[in-house]
Amino acid sequence: MGFSDISPLNSPEREYPLERTRNIGIAAHIDAGKTTTTERILYYTGVVHKIGEVHEGTAVTDWMAQERERGITITSAAISCSWKTTTGPFADLQHRINIIDTPGHVDFTAEVERSLRVLDGAVAVFCAVGGVQPQSETVWRQADKYQVPRIAFVNKMDRVGADFFSVIEEMKSKLGANAHALYLPIGAEEDFKGMIDLVAMNAIVFDESDELGVKYEIQDIPSELKAQAESYREALLEALSDHDDTVAEKYLGGEELTESEVKAAIRKATTSINFMVVIPGSAFKNKGVQRLLDAVINYLPSPLDLPPMEGHNSAEETVGLSPDDNAKFAGLVFKLWTDPFVGKLVFCRIYSGKLAKGTQVYNPRTRKMERVSRLLIMKADAREDIDVAYSGDICAIVGVKNVVTGDTVCDKALDVALEPPTFPEPVISMSIEPNTMADQEKMSMALGRLSDEDPTFQVSSNEETGQTIIAGMGELHLEIIRDRLFREFKVQARAGKPEIAYRETVSKAANGEGKFIRQSGGRGQYGHAIIKIEPKKTGEGIEIVSEIAGGVIPKEFIKPTLDGIQEAARNGVVAAYPVVDFKVCLVDGSFHEVDSSEMAFKMAGIFAFKDAMKNAGPKLLEPVMKVEVTSPEDYQGEVLGDLNRRRGRIQNMESKTNACVITSMVPLEAMFGYATDVRSLSKGRANYSMEPSHFEEVPNSLLESLTQSIYREPART
Repeated sequence: MGFSDISPLNSPEREYPLERTRNIGIAAHIDAGKTTTTERILYYTGVVHKIGEVHEGTAVTDWMAQERERGITITSAAISCSWKTTTGPFADLQHRINIIDTPGHVDFTAEVERSLRVLDGAVAVFCAVGGVQPQSETVWRQADKYQVPRIAFVNKMDRVGADFFSVIEEMKSKLGANAHALYLPIGAEEDFKGMIDLVAMNAIVFDESDELGVKYEIQDIPSELKAQAESYREALLEALSDHDDTVAEKYLGGEELTESEVKAAIRKATTSINFMVVIPGSAFKNKGVQRLLDAVINYLPSPLDLPPMEGHNSAEETVGLSPDDNAKFAGLVFKLWTDPFVGKLVFCRIYSGKLAKGTQVYNPRTRKMERVSRLLIMKADAREDIDVAYSGDICAIVGVKNVVTGDTVCDKALDVALEPPTFPEPVISMSIEPNTMADQEKMSMALGRLSDEDPTFQVSSNEETGQTIIAGMGELHLEIIRDRLFREFKVQARAGKPEIAYRETVSKAANGEGKFIRQSGGRGQYGHAIIKIEPKKTGEGIEIVSEIAGGVIPKEFIKPTLDGIQEAARNGVVAAYPVVDFKVCLVDGSFHEVDSSEMAFKMAGIFAFKDAMKNAGPKLLEPVMKVEVTSPEDYQGEVLGDLNRRRGRIQNMESKTNACVITSMVPLEAMFGYATDVRSLSKGRANYSMEPSHFEEVPNSLLESLTQSIYREPART
């Protein structure tokens, strides 16, 4: 199929064919310039006619009040635009680009996770000064998990200390990326004045009198940069020869490659996920964004370029879903949002078929049909009603009620379930209480809606105290939740002190026995279970199996026993926190012909688990954070000393243009209030980022005082 051909998979009435549709995300570390880059894209594509700025609170995609006040992205915003590139195989063809601008702060990592699950490509934004930062690594791992092709934009080339080539080397060393320059910067910092195109082998020189960055001039490559450009082009072609036979044949034979051959090879290599081109620029100074848009069109895949999305039908058979407007409808719900004007918005990526408003969709999880009353294309917080959404589109559905993030909606005859995105467990919790009885009902309703929207925000009730416990990914996450309760839902509430979401595990194999015997006249209760517990490697999860043979325990009592073990694992024996990373085998037991019941065996399972865990060397685990502090060298000693006092273990130190970057592992318990402390230590000149790393055993020296304080405040996650 040629680049300009229209596939028969398209409906004739759709505005943009599948070949000319791009679903991309903008993702990076906090403050790398994602939202500013998105704003420039919207300006150059004509969606907005005035450039919005994050620091002024006028960015289109940062539409929440909390985002505008804090200057950070909190929720992923979906927006559509169109672009006509002037170069390459798609030249002069208008393309639809559906963009999701994702948050960079680790507390909102779920937004990145669910966005990458439904996107076909991504633009990874890196700071030309900061390079590959901790959240950049997290985003990279998420993109790898969902096999998302990506291109890189090295932003902030106008800043002091910008180093394009150093960032590429960091991508290779820290991310293992097969990264190659597509353009070379001409100058850096305040002298960043143009780019060398390594495909066309010419220079693009910006018109400094044009503040909007629209005007530029194509010139010959400056003589002093000619050798460097040829060297980087050679490296680019050599890398492409591993992915394209035509390039390999001509490159090894010393033949000249045409521009279209190189671009086709870059597209093929990028779609394979094992290759990435890198583009320099400065979004804030309006430099390089148009070249980034050209690269999105020319090199990131359309829905047709990717393998079919796999799902499973009711018979657990694998079903491939290809983007085809004429096929049966199937889509994945990746986000819920409560809109004050429309109500519940269900964000959906359509993988096959088309969806018209007024039709019924089937949910394989609930086995129920629901009616789609409205269909919307989202433009951040603005909405545009549409009649039909097609294969490859990202749209919002109004009317379906009983859905959660990760549900599949489809044609009932198809009955297929797609793989949902996965989310990390919360690491911090706090109690929350309404100020008045009138706020109680409103708070309950609001927390329910917020937990529907955000899979990493969990609400539970403490049975011992009757308190409502909210849990999330960090202090900022819970702070934003409280602010939304007040502003959006008008709930006045008091919050308790934040608490850590500890975990428990076992260190050795052990046996446990549980008996539940009650005799009080008439029919009694009898359940008896013997189990074996053993530790698993960190992160391997829980495995509970039965090895009962010969009818020692009747088949109908085995599942209740395993359910009892599962329930007991929610509260360990050290400090009543959830138990992780273990395997339990139900190996023996006994029953009574008359008195045995499901309830008795469930209780026997609970008692057996508690008994086995006490014998298995139980341990309390605490979440450990990866903390990266960037500080002027003058304050390096103070920062290091403070991290050591917080039980931090220094992993790495490196120097970057008069600044020291310190990477360490620090328990979350020691990081409360760190933002204020690190500013005080450095007179406001240091900054830090933090992300969850792993769980680690609590030292014995702290265990006793910690468990005592836990029991004084029995709130649990």
